[in-house]
Amino acid sequence: HGNAGAPPGGFCGLGREKCGLVALTSQVGIVRLLEALFACVTFSLVVHQGGWNGRNGDWCMFCWCFCFAMTLLVLLVEFIGLQHRIPVSWKNFPITFAMYATLMCLSASVIYPVTHIQHNAAYGKTKDYRIAATVFSCLTCLAYSVEVTMTRAKPGEVTGYMASVPGLLKVVETFVACIIFVFISEPVSYEQHEGLKWCLAVYCICFILSLVVIVLCIGECTGWLPCAFNKFLSGYTLLAVLMYATATVIWPIYKFNRNQGGVPNRPPGCSSHSNRFCDWDKLVAIAVLTAINLLVYLADLVYSARLIFIQA
Repeated sequence: HGNAGAPPGGFCGLGREKCGLVALTSQVGIVRLLEALFACVTFSLVVHQGGWNGRNGDWCMFCWCFCFAMTLLVLLVEFIGLQHRIPVSWKNFPITFAMYATLMCLSASVIYPVTHIQHNAAYGKTKDYRIAATVFSCLTCLAYSVEVTMTRAKPGEVTGYMASVPGLLKVVETFVACIIFVFISEPVSYEQHEGLKWCLAVYCICFILSLVVIVLCIGECTGWLPCAFNKFLSGYTLLAVLMYATATVIWPIYKFNRNQGGVPNRPPGCSSHSNRFCDWDKLVAIAVLTAINLLVYLADLVYSARLIFIQA
């Protein structure tokens, strides 16, 4: 009689979320098990024989281990049925993590082979292990992208904001900004002109606002805003588009225009940097990522203007 009060059909709580074996054997549950398996195999191959070095290798290992640990946490919460006992919105948290995990594993799947296979003298068994790790890293990224596709909001579906296209774009915006911060801070490349400091301000302000939206949605705190959530989203996204548009123009002018002290061509010394970006490469990467984030914010603005969603 101990299970007499349990909800039928493997559902838990008021939101009818799946729990127990039903959660693990559902389509999304199986995909999450594959995510954990692929991530575990990836970092196991690297630790056993593939090896890693430098900050690029550290980042790749962090991505695989973090994604593995968080996926196990999500599986554990759903297996036990704790969705309503943790202080986060379960309509928003899993898909937010899955989107971040997709981007993290994508970056690791690019960085690891470039820095540890293409630009590193690896031979024999070590090279084979690194190739295998790259393959499983790509499979991990693919599995997370499948989860995002399966759990994102469908037309007419009532769900959390982070499952909508604008919500997923917020994740992309913050992730791209983090990459920009890495490139712009080592070496420090924004102190020469006031215009470059403005670009840094653009990256910081837009990153903070996007992160605030994500935190408010995951914590179900959107009611704390002094104005309607939809109005806040539309206003800040429009502001971000305008600010990023200025940064997209200003950064190349001061970094690649010879009249402004920039360097238009790749210096010959960059060819000696075998396994990492040289300083000029980082400046180009910042310019490209700025343009990419401008397009992402523009898409966010268009979708936000069209989006009609009901927050539970």
